[in-house]
Amino acid sequence: MHIFSQDDASARAGAWLTVNLKAIADNYDLVAGLGAGAECAAVVKADAYGLGAAQIAQTLAARGAETFFVAHLDEGMTLRETLPHARIFVLHGFMPDCESRMQAHGLTPVLNSLDQVRSWKQLCERAGQTLAAALQFDSGMSRFGLSVEDLAERNLFEGLNLQLVMSHLACADVPDSPANEMQRQRFVTMAAAFPGVPRSLAASSGIFLGPDYHFELIRPGAALYGIAPSEGHRILAPVVSLDARIAQIRTIQPGDRVGYGLSWTASKPTRIGTLGLGYADGFFRAQAGQASVWHGQTRLPVIGRVSMDSISVDLTDAPADLKAGDVLSVLGPQQDVDALARSAGTIGYEVLTSLGSRFHRVYAPAG
Repeated sequence: MHIFSQDDASARAGAWLTVNLKAIADNYDLVAGLGAGAECAAVVKADAYGLGAAQIAQTLAARGAETFFVAHLDEGMTLRETLPHARIFVLHGFMPDCESRMQAHGLTPVLNSLDQVRSWKQLCERAGQTLAAALQFDSGMSRFGLSVEDLAERNLFEGLNLQLVMSHLACADVPDSPANEMQRQRFVTMAAAFPGVPRSLAASSGIFLGPDYHFELIRPGAALYGIAPSEGHRILAPVVSLDARIAQIRTIQPGDRVGYGLSWTASKPTRIGTLGLGYADGFFRAQAGQASVWHGQTRLPVIGRVSMDSISVDLTDAPADLKAGDVLSVLGPQQDVDALARSAGTIGYEVLTSLGSRFHRVYAPAG
Protein backbone atom coordinates (compact mmCIF):
# COMPACT_ATOMS: atom_id res chain seq x y z
CA MET A 1 0.00 0.00 0.00
CA HIS A 2 1.35 3.42 -0.96
CA ILE A 3 2.04 5.78 1.94
CA PHE A 4 1.37 9.33 0.81
CA SER A 5 3.11 12.47 1.99
CA GLN A 6 2.61 16.12 1.14
CA ASP A 7 5.89 16.08 -0.79
CA ASP A 8 5.05 12.95 -2.73
CA ALA A 9 4.11 13.57 -6.39
CA SER A 10 2.02 10.43 -6.20
CA ALA A 11 -0.08 11.91 -3.41
CA ARG A 12 -0.77 15.00 -5.49
CA ALA A 13 -1.84 13.01 -8.54
CA GLY A 14 -5.40 12.54 -9.65
CA ALA A 15 -4.53 9.34 -11.52
CA TRP A 16 -1.71 6.81 -11.71
CA LEU A 17 -0.53 4.91 -14.78
CA THR A 18 1.42 1.80 -13.81
CA VAL A 19 3.60 0.13 -16.44
CA ASN A 20 4.58 -3.43 -15.61
CA LEU A 21 8.06 -3.91 -17.06
CA LYS A 22 8.12 -7.58 -16.11
CA ALA A 23 4.95 -8.17 -18.13
CA ILE A 24 6.56 -6.46 -21.13
CA ALA A 25 9.68 -8.60 -20.77
CA ASP A 26 7.56 -11.74 -20.41
CA ASN A 27 5.58 -10.84 -23.54
CA TYR A 28 8.87 -10.40 -25.38
CA ASP A 29 9.97 -13.87 -24.27
CA LEU A 30 6.63 -15.38 -25.34
CA VAL A 31 6.73 -13.81 -28.79
CA ALA A 32 10.41 -14.65 -29.25
CA GLY A 33 9.53 -18.26 -28.46
CA LEU A 34 6.83 -18.28 -31.14
CA GLY A 35 9.39 -17.07 -33.63
CA ALA A 36 12.09 -19.52 -32.61
CA GLY A 37 14.80 -19.51 -35.24
CA ALA A 38 14.17 -15.86 -36.11
CA GLU A 39 15.73 -12.89 -34.37
CA CYS A 40 13.18 -11.08 -32.22
CA ALA A 41 13.50 -7.31 -32.51
CA ALA A 42 11.45 -4.78 -30.51
CA VAL A 43 9.39 -1.92 -31.88
CA VAL A 44 9.56 1.08 -29.55
CA LYS A 45 8.25 3.81 -31.85
CA ALA A 46 5.91 6.52 -30.52
CA ASP A 47 7.71 6.46 -27.16
CA ALA A 48 7.12 2.69 -26.91
CA TYR A 49 3.43 3.13 -27.77
CA GLY A 50 3.17 5.91 -25.22
CA LEU A 51 4.57 3.94 -22.29
CA GLY A 52 8.17 5.20 -22.16
CA ALA A 53 10.79 4.12 -24.68
CA ALA A 54 13.80 4.63 -22.42
CA GLN A 55 12.55 2.42 -19.61
CA ILE A 56 11.12 -0.23 -21.92
CA ALA A 57 14.09 -0.40 -24.29
CA GLN A 58 16.46 -0.89 -21.37
CA THR A 59 14.24 -3.66 -20.03
CA LEU A 60 14.11 -5.45 -23.37
CA ALA A 61 17.83 -5.06 -23.96
CA ALA A 62 18.38 -6.75 -20.61
CA ARG A 63 16.19 -9.63 -21.85
CA GLY A 64 18.39 -10.02 -24.92
CA ALA A 65 16.87 -7.76 -27.56
CA GLU A 66 19.62 -6.39 -29.81
CA THR A 67 17.58 -4.78 -32.60
CA PHE A 68 15.03 -1.99 -32.19
CA PHE A 69 12.69 -0.16 -34.55
CA VAL A 70 11.45 3.42 -34.36
CA ALA A 71 9.50 5.42 -36.93
CA HIS A 72 11.27 8.78 -37.09
CA LEU A 73 14.85 9.99 -37.14
CA ASP A 74 14.46 12.03 -33.94
CA GLU A 75 13.08 8.96 -32.15
CA GLY A 76 16.18 7.09 -33.20
CA MET A 77 18.48 9.87 -32.02
CA THR A 78 16.80 9.86 -28.61
CA LEU A 79 16.90 6.07 -28.33
CA ARG A 80 20.59 6.04 -29.20
CA GLU A 81 21.25 7.94 -25.95
CA THR A 82 19.60 5.08 -24.05
CA LEU A 83 21.06 2.22 -26.10
CA PRO A 84 24.55 3.20 -27.30
CA HIS A 85 25.33 -0.20 -28.81
CA ALA A 86 21.99 -1.49 -30.13
CA ARG A 87 21.07 -1.81 -33.79
CA ILE A 88 18.34 0.79 -34.41
CA PHE A 89 16.29 0.85 -37.60
CA VAL A 90 14.31 3.97 -38.56
CA LEU A 91 11.20 2.85 -40.43
CA HIS A 92 10.57 6.09 -42.31
CA GLY A 93 14.15 6.47 -43.39
CA PHE A 94 14.96 10.17 -43.52
CA MET A 95 13.67 13.45 -44.90
CA PRO A 96 15.65 15.04 -47.75
CA ASP A 97 19.08 16.33 -46.69
CA CYS A 98 18.87 14.64 -43.26
CA GLU A 99 20.79 11.47 -44.07
CA SER A 100 23.99 12.74 -42.44
CA ARG A 101 22.17 12.88 -39.09
CA MET A 102 21.34 9.22 -39.54
CA GLN A 103 25.02 8.44 -40.00
CA ALA A 104 26.13 10.65 -37.11
CA HIS A 105 23.95 8.75 -34.64
CA GLY A 106 24.74 5.29 -35.96
CA LEU A 107 21.17 4.66 -37.12
CA THR A 108 20.10 2.35 -39.93
CA PRO A 109 17.54 3.79 -42.34
CA VAL A 110 14.77 1.71 -43.84
CA LEU A 111 14.89 2.98 -47.42
CA ASN A 112 11.39 3.29 -48.83
CA SER A 113 11.90 5.00 -52.18
CA LEU A 114 14.40 5.24 -55.00
CA ASP A 115 15.15 8.80 -53.92
CA GLN A 116 16.14 7.58 -50.46
CA VAL A 117 18.29 4.85 -51.99
CA ARG A 118 20.08 7.42 -54.17
CA SER A 119 20.61 9.81 -51.26
CA TRP A 120 22.02 7.05 -49.05
CA LYS A 121 24.42 5.85 -51.76
CA GLN A 122 25.62 9.41 -52.28
CA LEU A 123 26.25 9.76 -48.54
CA CYS A 124 28.21 6.50 -48.57
CA GLU A 125 30.34 7.77 -51.44
CA ARG A 126 31.07 11.03 -49.63
CA ALA A 127 31.89 9.17 -46.42
CA GLY A 128 33.96 6.53 -48.17
CA GLN A 129 31.97 3.84 -46.33
CA THR A 130 29.27 1.32 -47.16
CA LEU A 131 26.87 2.33 -44.38
CA ALA A 132 24.20 -0.13 -43.23
CA ALA A 133 20.67 0.18 -44.61
CA ALA A 134 17.45 -1.78 -45.02
CA LEU A 135 14.99 -1.87 -47.88
CA GLN A 136 11.23 -1.91 -47.52
CA PHE A 137 9.04 -3.44 -50.24
CA ASP A 138 5.45 -2.55 -51.00
CA SER A 139 4.00 -6.06 -51.06
CA GLY A 140 0.41 -4.89 -51.48
CA MET A 141 -0.40 -2.28 -48.81
CA SER A 142 0.34 0.71 -51.07
CA ARG A 143 1.89 2.63 -48.23
CA PHE A 144 5.66 2.66 -47.70
CA GLY A 145 8.18 0.82 -49.78
CA LEU A 146 9.66 0.04 -53.16
CA SER A 147 7.48 -1.39 -55.90
CA VAL A 148 8.25 -4.34 -58.14
CA GLU A 149 8.95 -1.82 -60.91
CA ASP A 150 11.43 0.03 -58.67
CA LEU A 151 13.44 -3.16 -58.21
CA ALA A 152 14.05 -3.29 -61.95
CA GLU A 153 16.71 -0.60 -61.46
CA ARG A 154 19.25 -3.24 -60.43
CA ASN A 155 22.32 -1.04 -60.75
CA LEU A 156 20.98 1.36 -58.15
CA PHE A 157 21.05 -1.29 -55.44
CA GLU A 158 24.58 -2.50 -56.10
CA GLY A 159 27.04 -1.71 -53.35
CA LEU A 160 24.43 -1.19 -50.63
CA ASN A 161 25.29 -2.68 -47.25
CA LEU A 162 21.91 -4.27 -46.75
CA GLN A 163 21.15 -5.58 -43.28
CA LEU A 164 17.48 -6.37 -43.93
CA VAL A 165 14.71 -6.44 -46.50
CA MET A 166 11.23 -6.08 -45.10
CA SER A 167 7.56 -5.46 -45.76
CA HIS A 168 4.38 -5.06 -43.72
CA LEU A 169 1.11 -7.02 -43.70
CA ALA A 170 -2.14 -5.10 -44.10
CA CYS A 171 -4.55 -7.74 -42.73
CA ALA A 172 -2.52 -9.78 -40.26
CA ASP A 173 -5.13 -9.21 -37.54
CA VAL A 174 -7.58 -11.20 -39.71
CA PRO A 175 -5.87 -14.60 -39.80
CA ASP A 176 -7.99 -16.05 -42.60
CA SER A 177 -7.66 -13.05 -44.91
CA PRO A 178 -6.36 -14.16 -48.33
CA ALA A 179 -4.38 -10.91 -48.44
CA ASN A 180 -1.88 -12.38 -45.98
CA GLU A 181 -0.77 -15.18 -48.26
CA MET A 182 -0.85 -12.88 -51.29
CA GLN A 183 1.52 -10.46 -49.57
CA ARG A 184 3.74 -13.26 -48.29
CA GLN A 185 4.21 -14.67 -51.78
CA ARG A 186 4.88 -11.24 -53.26
CA PHE A 187 7.41 -10.52 -50.51
CA VAL A 188 9.24 -13.80 -51.17
CA THR A 189 9.45 -12.96 -54.86
CA MET A 190 10.77 -9.45 -54.23
CA ALA A 191 13.24 -10.58 -51.56
CA ALA A 192 14.68 -13.14 -53.96
CA ALA A 193 16.36 -10.26 -55.80
CA PHE A 194 18.60 -9.85 -52.73
CA PRO A 195 19.82 -13.36 -51.90
CA GLY A 196 21.41 -13.83 -48.51
CA VAL A 197 19.92 -10.64 -47.00
CA PRO A 198 17.83 -11.32 -43.86
CA ARG A 199 14.07 -10.90 -44.37
CA SER A 200 11.31 -9.54 -42.12
CA LEU A 201 7.58 -9.56 -42.80
CA ALA A 202 5.82 -10.18 -39.48
CA ALA A 203 5.01 -7.48 -36.97
CA SER A 204 2.90 -8.39 -33.93
CA SER A 205 -0.18 -9.94 -35.51
CA GLY A 206 1.84 -11.46 -38.32
CA ILE A 207 3.92 -13.43 -35.83
CA PHE A 208 0.78 -15.32 -34.79
CA LEU A 209 0.12 -16.39 -38.39
CA GLY A 210 2.82 -19.01 -38.01
CA PRO A 211 6.35 -19.89 -39.09
CA ASP A 212 5.75 -19.24 -42.80
CA TYR A 213 5.61 -15.54 -41.94
CA HIS A 214 8.62 -15.35 -39.59
CA PHE A 215 11.61 -15.47 -41.97
CA GLU A 216 14.83 -14.30 -40.29
CA LEU A 217 13.53 -11.46 -38.11
CA ILE A 218 10.21 -10.69 -36.41
CA ARG A 219 9.19 -7.21 -35.25
CA PRO A 220 6.76 -7.27 -32.31
CA GLY A 221 5.40 -3.92 -31.18
CA ALA A 222 1.83 -3.96 -29.87
CA ALA A 223 2.23 -7.53 -28.64
CA LEU A 224 4.94 -6.41 -26.23
CA TYR A 225 2.47 -4.00 -24.66
CA GLY A 226 -0.28 -6.58 -24.15
CA ILE A 227 -2.49 -5.83 -27.15
CA ALA A 228 -4.18 -8.95 -28.50
CA PRO A 229 -3.06 -9.95 -32.03
CA SER A 230 -6.69 -10.49 -33.09
CA GLU A 231 -10.13 -10.34 -31.53
CA GLY A 232 -10.59 -12.94 -28.81
CA HIS A 233 -6.95 -14.05 -28.95
CA ARG A 234 -5.71 -13.34 -25.42
CA ILE A 235 -2.41 -14.96 -24.43
CA LEU A 236 -0.34 -11.87 -23.72
CA ALA A 237 0.11 -10.42 -20.24
CA PRO A 238 -1.58 -7.07 -19.59
CA VAL A 239 1.03 -4.36 -19.20
CA VAL A 240 -0.72 -1.24 -17.92
CA SER A 241 -3.12 -0.29 -15.18
CA LEU A 242 -4.73 3.11 -14.78
CA ASP A 243 -6.32 4.17 -11.52
CA ALA A 244 -8.04 7.50 -10.90
CA ARG A 245 -9.17 9.24 -7.76
CA ILE A 246 -12.66 10.60 -7.33
CA ALA A 247 -12.31 14.37 -7.26
CA GLN A 248 -15.87 15.10 -6.16
CA ILE A 249 -19.15 13.32 -5.33
CA ARG A 250 -22.58 14.91 -5.51
CA THR A 251 -26.18 13.69 -5.47
CA ILE A 252 -28.47 15.02 -8.18
CA GLN A 253 -32.25 14.84 -8.43
CA PRO A 254 -34.62 13.55 -11.14
CA GLY A 255 -34.48 15.91 -14.08
CA ASP A 256 -31.00 17.22 -13.28
CA ARG A 257 -28.61 17.02 -16.21
CA VAL A 258 -24.89 16.34 -16.46
CA GLY A 259 -21.98 17.76 -18.44
CA TYR A 260 -21.52 19.82 -21.58
CA GLY A 261 -24.65 19.97 -23.68
CA LEU A 262 -26.60 18.61 -20.70
CA SER A 263 -26.81 15.36 -22.65
CA TRP A 264 -27.58 13.01 -19.72
CA THR A 265 -30.64 13.40 -17.51
CA ALA A 266 -31.17 11.70 -14.14
CA SER A 267 -34.36 9.67 -13.88
CA LYS A 268 -33.99 9.21 -10.11
CA PRO A 269 -31.82 10.57 -7.28
CA THR A 270 -28.30 9.68 -8.42
CA ARG A 271 -24.84 9.90 -6.89
CA ILE A 272 -22.28 10.93 -9.47
CA GLY A 273 -18.53 11.02 -9.13
CA THR A 274 -16.21 13.27 -11.11
CA LEU A 275 -12.78 11.92 -12.07
CA GLY A 276 -9.92 14.16 -13.17
CA LEU A 277 -9.16 12.66 -16.57
CA GLY A 278 -10.60 13.35 -19.98
CA TYR A 279 -9.87 13.53 -23.67
CA ALA A 280 -6.57 15.32 -23.03
CA ASP A 281 -5.51 12.07 -21.35
CA GLY A 282 -6.72 9.65 -24.01
CA PHE A 283 -10.23 9.07 -22.66
CA PHE A 284 -12.03 9.88 -25.89
CA ARG A 285 -15.21 11.94 -26.37
CA ALA A 286 -16.63 8.95 -28.27
CA GLN A 287 -16.67 7.02 -24.99
CA ALA A 288 -19.46 9.16 -23.53
CA GLY A 289 -22.28 6.80 -22.62
CA GLN A 290 -20.23 3.80 -23.77
CA ALA A 291 -17.34 3.37 -21.36
CA SER A 292 -17.20 2.35 -17.72
CA VAL A 293 -14.79 2.43 -14.82
CA TRP A 294 -14.70 -0.08 -12.00
CA HIS A 295 -14.80 -0.30 -8.23
CA GLY A 296 -13.62 -3.84 -7.54
CA GLN A 297 -16.08 -6.05 -9.45
CA THR A 298 -18.65 -3.28 -9.79
CA ARG A 299 -19.09 -1.58 -13.14
CA LEU A 300 -19.71 2.16 -13.00
CA PRO A 301 -20.91 3.69 -16.30
CA VAL A 302 -19.58 6.97 -17.65
CA ILE A 303 -22.44 9.48 -18.03
CA GLY A 304 -22.63 12.77 -19.88
CA ARG A 305 -19.99 14.04 -22.25
CA VAL A 306 -16.28 13.48 -21.78
CA SER A 307 -14.56 16.80 -21.06
CA MET A 308 -10.92 17.70 -21.64
CA ASP A 309 -10.04 17.13 -17.98
CA SER A 310 -12.90 15.16 -16.44
CA ILE A 311 -15.52 12.47 -16.74
CA SER A 312 -18.62 11.78 -14.66
CA VAL A 313 -19.58 8.30 -13.53
CA ASP A 314 -22.79 6.90 -12.06
CA LEU A 315 -22.04 5.68 -8.52
CA THR A 316 -25.47 4.10 -7.98
CA ASP A 317 -24.06 0.58 -7.62
CA ALA A 318 -20.94 1.64 -5.68
CA PRO A 319 -20.67 1.31 -1.89
CA ALA A 320 -22.46 4.10 -0.05
CA ASP A 321 -19.32 5.03 1.88
CA LEU A 322 -17.31 5.80 -1.27
CA LYS A 323 -15.87 9.29 -0.89
CA ALA A 324 -13.76 11.90 -2.66
CA GLY A 325 -10.15 10.73 -2.83
CA ASP A 326 -11.08 7.06 -3.20
CA VAL A 327 -9.70 5.23 -6.22
CA LEU A 328 -11.50 3.69 -9.19
CA SER A 329 -9.98 1.47 -11.88
CA VAL A 330 -9.95 2.65 -15.48
CA LEU A 331 -7.57 -0.03 -16.82
CA GLY A 332 -7.04 -3.14 -14.76
CA PRO A 333 -8.26 -6.67 -14.13
CA GLN A 334 -11.86 -5.91 -15.14
CA GLN A 335 -11.03 -3.84 -18.22
CA ASP A 336 -7.91 -4.21 -20.32
CA VAL A 337 -6.76 -1.81 -23.01
CA ASP A 338 -8.60 -3.67 -25.78
CA ALA A 339 -11.88 -3.58 -23.84
CA LEU A 340 -11.53 0.14 -23.18
CA ALA A 341 -10.78 0.67 -26.85
CA ARG A 342 -13.95 -1.12 -27.90
CA SER A 343 -16.02 1.37 -25.91
CA ALA A 344 -14.60 4.09 -28.17
CA GLY A 345 -14.99 2.10 -31.38
CA THR A 346 -11.23 1.99 -31.80
CA ILE A 347 -8.25 -0.28 -31.15
CA GLY A 348 -5.88 -0.74 -28.22
CA TYR A 349 -3.03 0.88 -30.17
CA GLU A 350 -4.86 4.22 -30.20
CA VAL A 351 -5.69 4.05 -26.50
CA LEU A 352 -2.10 3.36 -25.45
CA THR A 353 -0.56 6.00 -27.68
CA SER A 354 -3.08 8.61 -26.49
CA LEU A 355 -2.66 8.23 -22.73
CA GLY A 356 -0.83 11.53 -22.50
CA SER A 357 1.69 12.80 -19.99
CA ARG A 358 -0.42 14.05 -17.08
CA PHE A 359 -0.75 10.81 -15.16
CA HIS A 360 1.69 10.03 -12.39
CA ARG A 361 3.69 7.17 -13.87
CA VAL A 362 4.97 4.19 -11.94
CA TYR A 363 7.27 1.56 -13.50
CA ALA A 364 7.00 -1.81 -11.81
CA PRO A 365 10.46 -3.38 -12.22
CA ALA A 366 11.18 -6.34 -14.44
CA GLY A 367 13.39 -8.10 -11.92
